[in-house]
Amino acid sequence: MKSIFVLILVTLSLTGCNRAPAPVPPAPATHQPVAVVTPAPIPAPPVDDRLPEALKLKEAGKLPEARALLQELATNDQASAALGELNTQIIFTALPAPEKIDYTIQVGDTLGKLASRYGTTMDLIRKENHITGDKIRVGDRLRIYQGKFAVEVSKTANTLTVTDAGKFFKRYRVGTGQFSKTPVGTFKITVRQEKPDWHRGDKIVPFGDPENILGTHWLGLDVRGYGIHGTWETNSIGKQSSAGCIRMLNDDVGELFTILPVGTPVTIHD
Repeated sequence: MKSIFVLILVTLSLTGCNRAPAPVPPAPATHQPVAVVTPAPIPAPPVDDRLPEALKLKEAGKLPEARALLQELATNDQASAALGELNTQIIFTALPAPEKIDYTIQVGDTLGKLASRYGTTMDLIRKENHITGDKIRVGDRLRIYQGKFAVEVSKTANTLTVTDAGKFFKRYRVGTGQFSKTPVGTFKITVRQEKPDWHRGDKIVPFGDPENILGTHWLGLDVRGYGIHGTWETNSIGKQSSAGCIRMLNDDVGELFTILPVGTPVTIHD
């Protein structure tokens, strides 16, 4: 019995919880494949809910509210197109706008003097006040748009963008010079002509002649021989195909002629 008890004690001392466990051999190394993580695609920007709202305001005749909302969205092509239409609707009518003043004609006033005083054109004063001819009467009221227009032409995009006091006004498709002949830089409008003759070398090609390529209006720049003009070749718009001038549809250059006075800056870039 005593020998059995001694054997149990010896066995417990060899297998007790204080005995360090036998070392476990490390598992053989394995090479796990490296997972390739593909970045999630960047989601497209959500459609701005304000655009449908602005278009509804425009259709409802709430033009000042629509205009303010569209100006915030002018980087959107649809919004900028709608804003351009709205701006021309406002500027060519007697609709009120922050840029307009109401003026009572005084003794000695002429359309030319008023256009010069307020930095606009006689054509715009006539159009927005439904005046034909040059006669105005003392005591009559006029509504005059005071714009601070500038023009930017992109030769790469073949676009002409008009701004007013730094804000988007309207964008037009144009044609520019073949082989990048249209000059780059900042210029200004120095000549305004309706029904222009075309000076081709020593020859003058009158307006209405099939060989006259200048369309209905000419806005000459302070760089000899270059300007913005209309065209009868409508398929040249959106292309680099002119001799260097900036071509526009005749209706479009007519709008530009009406609103842009002499001295308007024109920036042309690639």
